[in-house]
Amino acid sequence: MPGTSTLARDAEFTDFVRQASPSLTRTAWLLTGDSHLAAELVQEALVRTYLAWRRVRRGEATAYARRVLVNANIDRWRRRPPVPSPDLDRPDTTDAEQAVDNRDQVARMLAELPLQQRRVIVLRYFNDLSEADVAEHLGISVGTVKSAASRGLATLRSRYATLGGELS
Repeated sequence: MPGTSTLARDAEFTDFVRQASPSLTRTAWLLTGDSHLAAELVQEALVRTYLAWRRVRRGEATAYARRVLVNANIDRWRRRPPVPSPDLDRPDTTDAEQAVDNRDQVARMLAELPLQQRRVIVLRYFNDLSEADVAEHLGISVGTVKSAASRGLATLRSRYATLGGELS
C-alpha cells in the first residue's frame, strides 16, 4: 500500500492537473492544430511532470509543465516532420458555428508560420508570457523571441488582410 507521502503527493498532483489542464490543452492545440495530437501531447507532458513532481517548485508547476509540453512537441516534430495539408489555404465553410470557424482559421494561420515563430506567438500572446519567459521556455535569447514575434505577427497580419480583414 502506498505511503502517506505518496498519497499526499498524488492528491497534490491531481489538484494541479485539474487546475492546469485547460491552459495546457489550449497551448497544445494551438501548437499542433489538432485536438487528438493536443490531447496526446498534454498527456505526455503530465506524465513527464508527474515523474519529476518531487523536483517541481509548486509556484512554478504550470510553467514547468508548459515547458515540458513545448519540449515534447519539439520532440514530436523531430521524430516525424508534419505533412502539409492542401486544405490549409481554403477556409472551412461547412461548419455554421462562427466560433468554430474563427478557431479553425486561427489554427490554419498559425500552421502557416515557421515552427519557431508559431511557438513564440503561442507562448507570448496566447499564454501571455513575457519575452523573457518565452526565451527561457524555448532556450533562445530574448532578441530571438522579439524578432520571431515581429516576423510572425507581420505574417499573420498579412494573411489576415488577404482574408479581407475577417476571420471566417
